[in-house]
Amino acid sequence: MRSLDIVSSGCHNIGGSASPATEVAKPQTFDGTSLKVSGFIGTCKLYVRMRLRKASVEEQVNWVLSYVQGGSADIWKENMIEELEAGELEFESVGELLAEIKKEFGGGDEESVKVAELKKIEQGGRTMEEFVQDFKRTARGSSYEGRPLIEEFKRGMNGSIRRKLMEAENQPATIEHWFRRAIALDQNWRESRREEERLREKKDTNGAPTPRLNQQGALGQSLPQPQVWSRRQKLPQQWVPTGPALMEGVERTNVAIARPQQQGAGFP
Repeated sequence: MRSLDIVSSGCHNIGGSASPATEVAKPQTFDGTSLKVSGFIGTCKLYVRMRLRKASVEEQVNWVLSYVQGGSADIWKENMIEELEAGELEFESVGELLAEIKKEFGGGDEESVKVAELKKIEQGGRTMEEFVQDFKRTARGSSYEGRPLIEEFKRGMNGSIRRKLMEAENQPATIEHWFRRAIALDQNWRESRREEERLREKKDTNGAPTPRLNQQGALGQSLPQPQVWSRRQKLPQQWVPTGPALMEGVERTNVAIARPQQQGAGFP
């Protein structure tokens, strides 16, 4: 197509101002998806500033349009190129073209998407500094500010830090105060956790048991405790033989027992 060839031919050998050694990312092709508008515009602005500052406005506009393709963006680009060729439309800067792209494909839809994303963001396992940076990025373009923005930040942070800030005598007044106080509390909490872990590892390494008081009240090894039987056991009864059993196993013999003679009547 002739109009597409014009755009492509305008993108070759465009002079830049950045050093060849400086790497600058090029934008991904934009197909009109509203979620991609902000990223596409931001990347284009940075590339034009770093690489195409010395190029003419027409060359910069053609370069941006060369990355607009696919989906609903194709029809819009065709109409835009026809107006440029007919002289019906002229941009004084590439920023005007980027503003038109945002107006056409962003607008209210982008704002509603930002609000929905802001209402879902949570800190989770991230540090407060990471969460704050993500929260700022998400809040940008949502039109939230003041108290509504503070409420969303309070909702997204972890409950332990939120409770400490809510119970503080002097609560933060602005969103920037909330950011700073929340980051400080999170850093203190993480430092305390690291200190507890360090002490626990030191104790495990030494392996020394905790000293205990002995029975005399002095530090040292505890004395052995007396053994206690769980129940009293009956001692075996001693067998005591009685009666005729005394003679068991003894050979019986007829033994004449001589008795001494007594002096007296009745005896010869």
